[in-house]
Amino acid sequence: MKKDTLIELVISLSFIVLLVLLLNPFNFWMPTSIQMLLIALVVIVFALFASFVWREKARDEREEYHKMTAGRIGYLAGIAILVLGVVVQAFAHALDPWLVSALGVMVITKIVALVYSRSTH
Repeated sequence: MKKDTLIELVISLSFIVLLVLLLNPFNFWMPTSIQMLLIALVVIVFALFASFVWREKARDEREEYHKMTAGRIGYLAGIAILVLGVVVQAFAHALDPWLVSALGVMVITKIVALVYSRSTH
């Protein structure tokens, strides 16, 4: 396993662990100081994760295809979870505007990026 792949894997897993800890599934902590620390760590680890995603370079067409496929699967998984959240919360009559906003931003960004890419390349 390449060094970059291992570092990206560690950062990705750290991000997931921090998100789960931030949800506080077992009610381990309530103090605001720990929550603030977790929020800061989530932001830092997300920045590291985003830097790896942004720096990804494919060496050939096959790697480019794998990168694009992974991006599509990740995008569709994110959209599916947000749609599921919107549907569940809509049925509970407690729709969180952040879910709708995130879903809208993802769709709009995808469309804008597609239009931009097609007009410049």
